Amino acid sequence: MTLMRKNLALALAVFLGGGGWLRAADISPPKDLPSFGTLRSADADSARGQALEWLKSAGKSDEATLKAFNAIWDDKDRPVLDKVADTLTLGDKDAAKVLADVANLASPAPLTVPEPIKDAKKPAFYRANLGLAYAKALTTRRVYEEALDALKTVKAEQVVDPAAYLFNRAVAEHALELRSDANYSIIRLLDDVTDSPERYKTVAALMVYDMLGWQEKDMGSIARKMDNIERRLDLSRGGPTTQEIQKKVVRRLDEMIKELENQAGGT
Repeated sequence: MTLMRKNLALALAVFLGGGGWLRAADISPPKDLPSFGTLRSADADSARGQALEWLKSAGKSDEATLKAFNAIWDDKDRPVLDKVADTLTLGDKDAAKVLADVANLASPAPLTVPEPIKDAKKPAFYRANLGLAYAKALTTRRVYEEALDALKTVKAEQVVDPAAYLFNRAVAEHALELRSDANYSIIRLLDDVTDSPERYKTVAALMVYDMLGWQEKDMGSIARKMDNIERRLDLSRGGPTTQEIQKKVVRRLDEMIKELENQAGGT
């Protein structure tokens, strides 16, 4: 067992064992998510078969399209999720636009989840994997709110890469200080997914360690809120939500100043 795995096991033992801040009730499965089970990324051949079936169902079975499809899937070095996303782009103009827009760093951060991801009439394979690819791109851009909204439209069991789903969900929840939700996503990533990459497990351990030290009204809480304010301003989101976070920071700083003044007056 590596040192990181030992540290991760220790961290999990602390918070699952009731290390003063997390109770069993805090990690009970949400109603819209399944109980613990076994998840594994789709192997390349299985995912290729599903992607080809979807492509043909979309009416894209001409020679040129199939040649492009084979070029995508014959590349052994690219992740399966990327190949699926490229297939969706190849076969559907709406998917192509959604992924092109989110990849364009010069474009404004989206404020809503695109309709193709929410459209219940679309095949589950299409919606789930488009939603994951979209959310993954948003997480990279630190657009956590819409990334999380997109991931909530589908479940880990529906995507070709459940580890990526749970990891990106945990990252977004952690960044938005949704501690119980982040805990649950991390637990599922570690317990349910049998082939989670080591890099995901390492970052999961760091998030666990970080959340172990979270307090409601200390300087760390203020720092996290200020980081969130800076992130939102970078995304040109200086509206009511950001202003409310700013007010909370100012109120808490005022409280801390008064507490220090009272302490000084009592000496």
